Amino acid sequence: MQNTVKSKKSITGVGLHSGKPVTLSLCPADENTGIVFIRTDIQDKNNAIPALWSAVVDTQLCTVIGNAEGLSVGTVEHLMSALRGMNIDNARLELDGPEVPVMDGSAMPFVELIEAAGVERQNVPRRMIRILKTVTVEQDGKRAVLSPSAGSIFGGEIEFSHPGIGRQSFETELLNGNFRHDIANSRTFGFLHEVEWMRSKGLALGGSLDNAIVLDQKGVMNPDGLRHEDEFIRHKLLDAIGDLYLAGAPIIGAYEGYKAGHAINNAVLRALFADETAYEIVNAYSTGTSSAGCQSALQSASAL
Repeated sequence: MQNTVKSKKSITGVGLHSGKPVTLSLCPADENTGIVFIRTDIQDKNNAIPALWSAVVDTQLCTVIGNAEGLSVGTVEHLMSALRGMNIDNARLELDGPEVPVMDGSAMPFVELIEAAGVERQNVPRRMIRILKTVTVEQDGKRAVLSPSAGSIFGGEIEFSHPGIGRQSFETELLNGNFRHDIANSRTFGFLHEVEWMRSKGLALGGSLDNAIVLDQKGVMNPDGLRHEDEFIRHKLLDAIGDLYLAGAPIIGAYEGYKAGHAINNAVLRALFADETAYEIVNAYSTGTSSAGCQSALQSASAL
């Protein structure tokens, strides 16, 4: 069955690229609403932006979604990842600025915000997207693949010449709290020379060692080190989970990314929905719940 949050809860932080303070309010929403961002700082035009793959307008440094009025919200991927990991289907996300606050650079602050708000079961079945055949996108040596699977599995591999990262791979299934345990606290990362260049262009103005892993030529600059030995690939999968939740519903299938980023994650969704034989929409009826998760019976549905 579908889920929303029980109560409105807010959190304040800075935008990673703007460096400006922004407040996010997580609010309940009716059944079949989906995830919708509301720019509360804009009142003279349509300020609602649906969290959908077709609304993505930029993927260069983060995932940005926009509407026909020209309004946008940036850095949505960590929040979207938390919503998927916590099985939230319907929510209004009110923002008083153009960027989701970066918080500590991971999804954990948003997971904790959802936990504080509480999860409310709704009375209509969850709609899910079941992958029926493999869809592959390759761009500039990067690859993203969606393939049939009984569960929601995310796997990936990265390879950097920097000795602090090297080659890393990881896989997790969104089941039994694995998202919170395996993925949620893994932070975004970057290289010192890239941060300096971005700041010269007026970007990453809110970035710091408090909200990102930063590497110089010697290694990790953060005094407290890493949260996981392979935190880098775990964060890449965190991003992928958020990017793919822009499908508009949870995906039943396996995602595999190789050197993947926001652009190719969006491209594989566009390739999927361009082929009507590659997926089907199914209704999920919960048959039991526990703190560890739930079991569902699936039934074909006609459309999202």
